[in-house]
Amino acid sequence: MKRPRLKAAAILTESPFPHYQKGLCVWFTGLSGAGKSTTAAALADRFTERGRPVTVLDGDVVRSHFSKGLGFSKEDRDTNIRRIGFVAAEIVKHGGVVICAAVSPYRATRYEVRQLIGEASFVEVFVDTPLEVCERRDARGLYARARRGELKGFTGIDDPYEPPDCPEISLDTVNNDVDCNVRLILEYLVQEGFLRGRAG
Repeated sequence: MKRPRLKAAAILTESPFPHYQKGLCVWFTGLSGAGKSTTAAALADRFTERGRPVTVLDGDVVRSHFSKGLGFSKEDRDTNIRRIGFVAAEIVKHGGVVICAAVSPYRATRYEVRQLIGEASFVEVFVDTPLEVCERRDARGLYARARRGELKGFTGIDDPYEPPDCPEISLDTVNNDVDCNVRLILEYLVQEGFLRGRAG
C-alpha cells in the first residue's frame, strides 16, 4: 500500500522547527559587475547581526577552489553552478542559511538548482544591472578584453545571459544603493516567514 503524499503545508506543520529556523538559500544571479557579491556580503552581515549563521558561496571564490580547472564552456559553467547548488542544498537540508552569488547565466541550470535545493527554500534574486553599467564598473577590464576578442565566451558579450522569468526579487543597483536593496530583500524574507521581526 502506497503512503499518501503530504502536502507542503502539512510538512511545514509537522516540522519541529518554526519556518524562520528552516534552511534557506538566497541565490543572486546577474551579469559580472552587476553587484551580486557586494549585496550578498551586506545581506550576510544582516543575518549575522540577527544571530543567524550564514554561509556565502561566491562564484569567483568557488571557481578558484572547488571548481579549479573548469573553463568557461557551457558545460563547465553548468558544472560549476551544479557544484555550488549541491553544497547549498546540503547546507539548507541541515537548516542552514546559504547565500550564493554567481553569474549563473542559464535559466535551465538555475531551475535545476532550485529543484535540488527545494522550491520552498529557494529565493532567486535577479541583480538587474544593465550591461553598459557593468562594463563601466569593471575594474578588472574583463569586458574590455572580451570586446577585443581576448576572452571568448564571456557572458553578455559573446555568450548569452538569460534573465530570470519570475525571480522572487529583482534589484535595481543603478537607482538604489546597497542598503536599500538589502532592505528590500529583508522585507521579502520577513514577509515570507524566513526571518522574524522587522526588515530594518
